[in-house]
Amino acid sequence: MNSEERRILIVTCFGHFLSHFNMLVFPALVLPLSGLLHLPMPQVLALSFWMYLLFGLMALPWGMVGDRFGAKALIIVMFLGAGAGGLAAAFFVESPAGLSLALASVGFFSAIYHPIGLGLISKGVRRISVAMGYNGVFGTLGLVLAPLVAGLGVWLSGPRAAFAAMGGLNLVGVAIMAFLPIEEPKKQEETVSEGNNGMLGAFLILLVAMMLGGLAYRGASVILPAYLELKGHGIVESISAVLGTGISGNLVATSVTSVIYMVAVLGQYVGGHVGDRFECRYAYLLFHAICVPTALLMAFTQNLVLVCLAFVYFFFLLGMQPIENTLVATYSPRKWHHSAYGMKFILTFGVGALSVKIIERIESLWGVDAIFIALSIVSVGIVSAIMALIYRTSRSVPQDAEVTGQCVPDSGG
Repeated sequence: MNSEERRILIVTCFGHFLSHFNMLVFPALVLPLSGLLHLPMPQVLALSFWMYLLFGLMALPWGMVGDRFGAKALIIVMFLGAGAGGLAAAFFVESPAGLSLALASVGFFSAIYHPIGLGLISKGVRRISVAMGYNGVFGTLGLVLAPLVAGLGVWLSGPRAAFAAMGGLNLVGVAIMAFLPIEEPKKQEETVSEGNNGMLGAFLILLVAMMLGGLAYRGASVILPAYLELKGHGIVESISAVLGTGISGNLVATSVTSVIYMVAVLGQYVGGHVGDRFECRYAYLLFHAICVPTALLMAFTQNLVLVCLAFVYFFFLLGMQPIENTLVATYSPRKWHHSAYGMKFILTFGVGALSVKIIERIESLWGVDAIFIALSIVSVGIVSAIMALIYRTSRSVPQDAEVTGQCVPDSGG
């Protein structure tokens, strides 16, 4: 890569890191906030609803703004807006209404990254697949470090410190943009083939699978730290016995959550290579099929067994993302790829935000254990949609399939 490509990659990788970091700080603070605000857990979870909803629903509008005004300015707006939202959350941490509004602003500005950052890479970096691979790893690192930073903040000074750290990290992005200025990439539209009409039916089925995947991802990620804290008392006791001192259950749960997401980094690396070597539709099916029994077993286990199952579940739940992104490119027209990804993120993050309300309802009616039973049922729906996708595409090949390698449907049907 030349110097300009490296600058683009540094900025977009940090942006991808923060877009996921911003969304995963709150789940690690659910139980501490419950104690601070004297509210039951379902009501605390509900404070994040608008943050997750805006994070998804604003993907397509931000993408349209980016097409009109360019990516560079919007990346700066993301860092400034999310940073201010994080600092506002720290200031209003003892006010449920103020905190919910501050979190909503974090989601609103963090939504800029996916349509704008991925578009910036596709236009400004020649080795797009390699760049997307690095970018995906940094996004998952955001998942890894968010609960750890939040847990340390709570341990040292309470939830206010965790939100302040989130705000400060976003403002660091502004400094990075100042020291590593990037040029707005220019890409001639006429270099793109106009012959590809995609496969509308297949893409619509894929949208259904991605929507359900968004419900599974958001639901699992929101509840995981609290779930581990509630069902990991044996792990806390074992660690306290080894260290000879008491240790916060929240710190243990958030630290374990970070390790689980670190394993998911490996899952994305493996998923990218599996999708490159094998036919993507069947790899996509396999990864989600493994999530079905794993999520179900997580509802009936605790302590070390639960943690091991969580390793497997998130390895495959997040590891399928490179495969899924390749399928989006395969079954959507080239000239509408930005809109196709915008639709993906509206469904995965926007509709996925409904899982916050669904979890709140499930926990109130049947208890926290039932949440992973529900997530297992969602995975059954995803598997069914992928099987419909395979059936729909078994005798059809998109006109530009030759550029997608192993994602080309089998010629023999």
